[in-house]
Amino acid sequence: MLIRRVVRYRLETTPEQDNLLFRAVGCVRFVWNRALAIQKSYLDMGCGVLSYVELARCLTTWRNSDAFGFLAESPSQPQQQVLRYLDRALKDAFNPTSPKRFPVFKRKGRDNSLRYPDPEHIKIDLKPQDADGRRLLPKIFLPRIGWVKFRKSCIIGGEIRNVTVSRSGGHWYVAIQTEKEVPDPVHPATTAVGGDRGVANLLTLSDGTMFLPVTAYRDLQKRLAKEQKKLAHKVKFSANWKQQKAKITRLHQRIAETRKTVLHQVSTAISKNHAVVVLEDLKVQNMTASAKGTVDAPGRNVRQKSGLNKSILDQGWGMLKQMLEYKLQWAGGMLLLVDPAYTSQTCSVCGVVDAENRQTQAVFCCQHCGHADHADVNAAQNILARGLQSTAGHAGVACFTA
Repeated sequence: MLIRRVVRYRLETTPEQDNLLFRAVGCVRFVWNRALAIQKSYLDMGCGVLSYVELARCLTTWRNSDAFGFLAESPSQPQQQVLRYLDRALKDAFNPTSPKRFPVFKRKGRDNSLRYPDPEHIKIDLKPQDADGRRLLPKIFLPRIGWVKFRKSCIIGGEIRNVTVSRSGGHWYVAIQTEKEVPDPVHPATTAVGGDRGVANLLTLSDGTMFLPVTAYRDLQKRLAKEQKKLAHKVKFSANWKQQKAKITRLHQRIAETRKTVLHQVSTAISKNHAVVVLEDLKVQNMTASAKGTVDAPGRNVRQKSGLNKSILDQGWGMLKQMLEYKLQWAGGMLLLVDPAYTSQTCSVCGVVDAENRQTQAVFCCQHCGHADHADVNAAQNILARGLQSTAGHAGVACFTA
């Protein structure tokens, strides 16, 4: 099995390296915006779009010109890579089967990142020492930037494929993608479990295990609103405005990191203890769509729906599914997705579907056979049954037990 993994470290940059990185991401943004402007002008004239090779020739001309010679002072590979991204984005936008949004111009201060696609240009020194032989922080060599110290919080473990440098919350980070070939794993467990994602509990398993909800945003919502109110009273783009903006950014980053930590803990515990996990195939984007409607057809219960949307998004359902998928794959297990229809209204004992079975959020009581259980546990058992039924004809399913 080929395992692709990304490790992310915080860089400890000097003021000079800070300046070089800001210039590099500014050049990447300039190349994207200029190339996109050219492509749009070609489309407006009905001439199609330029290919990546033609855009790369344009980039070479820009780097050698007097007007745009500043591009040559920053690394070329990230600039070439962003042209590849633009070429792919345009192809996706004109895909007849599933078109995506047309690419837009990048704004300063957002998406500050650059990618080095060639691992041969990257060097890592994990055991640097000073003149007295004392250990220093590990260093990574980035072309045109130099040797940059970073905080090594975990092992790299694998062959380096590419490196992405980005800025978030006032700090620079380096994400290193690695590949490693390992023997096909065999999961040590033989159990299968169904999971019901919710807002009262993040995840409820069919064996009765419940994981508490993620409240990262709710815990800091009042503080965030207070800081945003302060920002609204400051002169836009002033020094105080920028300082307050950075403070809000750090709060958002803290919320995101807290949510990610909880989801990693939950997904790791489940993937280690169960070989098969079954979840509902939920369309989270559709579920969290606004209910305000239009002027001609205004929505109902907009305030209540907005609160529900916040709770759903705070749980990180999509991220949890993604984490379970790759962690189970690495461990030799598998994740199954089933149709979510009526799982909360179906009795897991007799199979009768009735809306009256679930009269409250937490209690399930079958109106046909009298079976009573926690509503989320009952739904998780239905999800597990659907998952096992969908794999009934496949080899290896018999070894899994609920």
